[in-house]
Amino acid sequence: MRTTSGRGAARERSTDRSAGSGSEASTAEAILDGRWLVLGKDGRLTAYARTRTGLLRWTETRSGGPHWSEPQLIPVPDLTHLSVVQGADTYVHFVGRRARVADGAPVVDIVHAIQYQTARPVTEWRSLGNPHKEREKAARFGAPVAAVSATGRVHVLARNAGGGLMLRREAPSGKWESWLDLKGSGVRDGFAATAHASGRIEVLAGNTQHAMRWLQADADGDFERESNIPLRVAPGTAALLETAPDRSTYYWSDEDSGQLVAHRPGGWVIPLGVSTADRVAVLRAVLDGYDCTVLAHRGLDGYVMFAVCGTENEGAGLWWAPTGERSEGAPALALDGHGRVVLALIGPDGALRVARQGTGPGLAFDPVVRV
Repeated sequence: MRTTSGRGAARERSTDRSAGSGSEASTAEAILDGRWLVLGKDGRLTAYARTRTGLLRWTETRSGGPHWSEPQLIPVPDLTHLSVVQGADTYVHFVGRRARVADGAPVVDIVHAIQYQTARPVTEWRSLGNPHKEREKAARFGAPVAAVSATGRVHVLARNAGGGLMLRREAPSGKWESWLDLKGSGVRDGFAATAHASGRIEVLAGNTQHAMRWLQADADGDFERESNIPLRVAPGTAALLETAPDRSTYYWSDEDSGQLVAHRPGGWVIPLGVSTADRVAVLRAVLDGYDCTVLAHRGLDGYVMFAVCGTENEGAGLWWAPTGERSEGAPALALDGHGRVVLALIGPDGALRVARQGTGPGLAFDPVVRV
């Protein structure tokens, strides 16, 4: 199986169709946490990013591209963090941490909104509150992460002021249950969660000493603490990918060495040969008839690289291929409406850049296109 970056990846093709490319309305300032490149039910991809005043959205004009809409700004004031997750029903959920000032004191809460269909309006942003009643503690409430079960129930997780993990989720009726303390100690922002095909949700979080895990015994059931992993996860680098039924492979940057690693509970830690300060993007895809895992990350020099391996076969080695592109934050991976691998990143100029799988064996990307 051949893996290559594709000749000419560094020779950018500019197709800037945005109105006022230097304006705030079309320039991204930060990526969203989570999978910020998603495939809609109609086969069109959508990419999301943040500006100082809200959410920025680009949408393919037809399934499989290559053309995209102009960036659309969705105003959301006072956000400090914003995360995105897509459910099996293709609904896209946004959860953010909002910090305002009222009566001279900080007011922090978690907000949630939904995009039901590709390119359609986002719902009203609804406050999910804050489990802390004291303002001083409430101001230290962490950045939220979300996962959606197979039944469509949204689970929102965040670090509390004491370093434990909090959960608020939808009830079967659609109403929101109260905040629940899942315990834990010294939880740091930048943890990761995923929903397995079975509907069970898994969470991986780190503190200064080890990695902590939570897993639902049953779909939509209670969370149970699993055994800690005696390794240190650099904050904001953890990613989970279901690589077998109800089994995740964990990817993170080791805080001591800076090296990207892969791990499955009960197995060895597998070094992946590169250093990264951001979350690695991971995706399962069928390439040349083989079940493969595609990885993409931003190196310490800011340039994006990608690699391919057989799923759960990282130990056989990976060869990292350069894209020739610099990125502001972690890249994203998704399959388009034709089943091709798509790599997206936000360039230093705040514009979206997209590379799509070309023809031929293995994984070779066509030259990057600036949207």
